[in-house]
Amino acid sequence: MDEDVLTTLKILIIGESGVGKSSLLLRFTDDTFDEELAATIGVDFKVKTIAIDGNRAKLAIWDTAGQERFRTLTPSYYRGAQGVILVYDVSKRDTFTRLENWLNELETYCTRNDLVKMLVGNKIDKDNREVDRNEGLKFARKHSMLFIEASAKTCDGVQCAFEELVEKILQTPGLWESSVQSQGVRLDQGQPAGGGGGSCGGYCSVL
Repeated sequence: MDEDVLTTLKILIIGESGVGKSSLLLRFTDDTFDEELAATIGVDFKVKTIAIDGNRAKLAIWDTAGQERFRTLTPSYYRGAQGVILVYDVSKRDTFTRLENWLNELETYCTRNDLVKMLVGNKIDKDNREVDRNEGLKFARKHSMLFIEASAKTCDGVQCAFEELVEKILQTPGLWESSVQSQGVRLDQGQPAGGGGGSCGGYCSVL
């Protein structure tokens, strides 16, 4: 079934409890949204295949609980990941101020130095914003991350967040080819460095 799939990528979604990690994942994989979605217990896991610049990639997306009591899962969770989506809630400043802790954890447990990071400011549909877009952008630039604001509720920016992350991974030599083994499959070298980000509608800031 997977003969046309270029590679399988391990993507993590991390961030404080309640920022909408599971909602972003459900919106991306199933195009559904549940206002009453229960907090994740341990780790949830979904698979979705997407096409980027004519190359199909299977994404194994790991969604983790944000609560401290589930942190024993951490080392195995991070191992071998090629991309990570770090989520905060634009209507709750404390979820933004704790991003440094998540980056420290990522640095501690991640097994790859060239891992691609995407910062997502979720819940932009809410009126009580506490974190300005420029603050998110500044933080992302400081830590060499991609950045987007999104709403799992309205679907804004969700597809783009995952597509931009995967596109960047596929453009990073050595990050994903090892998982292809010796099949001799390679990205089309004719693609421009910027890739086909036309579907973003100006949401994304690719660094």
